[in-house]
Amino acid sequence: LNADDTVDGILVQTPLPAQIHESRVMRTIDPVKDVDGLHPFNAGQLYFGRPTLVPATPLGVMRLLEEYGVRLAGARAVVVGRSLIVGRPVALLLLHANATVTVCHSRTEELARHTRAADVLVAAIGHAGLIRADMVKPGATVVDVGITRTEEGLLGDVARDVSDVAGRLTPVPGGVGPMTIALLLENTVRAARYRREMLAFPGG
Repeated sequence: LNADDTVDGILVQTPLPAQIHESRVMRTIDPVKDVDGLHPFNAGQLYFGRPTLVPATPLGVMRLLEEYGVRLAGARAVVVGRSLIVGRPVALLLLHANATVTVCHSRTEELARHTRAADVLVAAIGHAGLIRADMVKPGATVVDVGITRTEEGLLGDVARDVSDVAGRLTPVPGGVGPMTIALLLENTVRAARYRREMLAFPGG
């Protein structure tokens, strides 16, 4: 696929089977075709504030916040989750947007103390209903990235009663999911433009 000139974008569906070394596979992808933004080159570009190809879900989160006019500069943002595909990149994007960012995870003590302080709360930990109404600051913007299949259907990381407290809340399903698809397609177009030198790719 790297050598195939008819292919502009490569996405590896994770998690991979246990016998396959995931990071080795990611490093093998041509960074210009890495539409998931997980190659060390693209991850490093995001770290340095010069994003090339960025994971689609974090881009979708940022696009939603932009579309609804959510103020980020100076705001307190809390990200619950530290995955390579969502938590870490969205924290960096929020930091680049001049938010004050706290990253929480499964080992964080007194999680509610952190989430209650958030003007913008991004839940991306994969635990259905983890974020309850009493854990959310009144009027906060809450972005629910989580999705878990249960007997009740698809549930997010945010409990339904949070809608009584939050100023804005993305639905599950139908919130961040469609944005992920849209931004993945946008990444693919961007990768094609990099390959055709319509955009300058920093390492290319």
